[in-house]
Amino acid sequence: MVTLRRLVFVAVLLVLMLLTGVFAYSNPQPIDIDVGLMRFEQVPMAVAFAVVLVLGWLLGLSSAGIALWRSAGEKRRLKQELQYAEAESRTRQTSA
Repeated sequence: MVTLRRLVFVAVLLVLMLLTGVFAYSNPQPIDIDVGLMRFEQVPMAVAFAVVLVLGWLLGLSSAGIALWRSAGEKRRLKQELQYAEAESRTRQTSA
């Protein structure tokens, strides 16, 4: 199963690299990019596209990481509350 997963991953990676090459070959003209604070002139379109994709991926990864971090904290808090409730329940059973 792991080998099949690796083969699929490598195949998808190769297809993405091929598509990236086709995109870069199809769009050789440089473009000007104005991001408000800075202006970049004569940037290849493929490079600009790759930078935007990487920045978007990093933003999505960081937002997912923050959500997972909060979820882990909530899980830890609920686990502690459960342990406290179980201990309290045991003490009430023994005293009754």
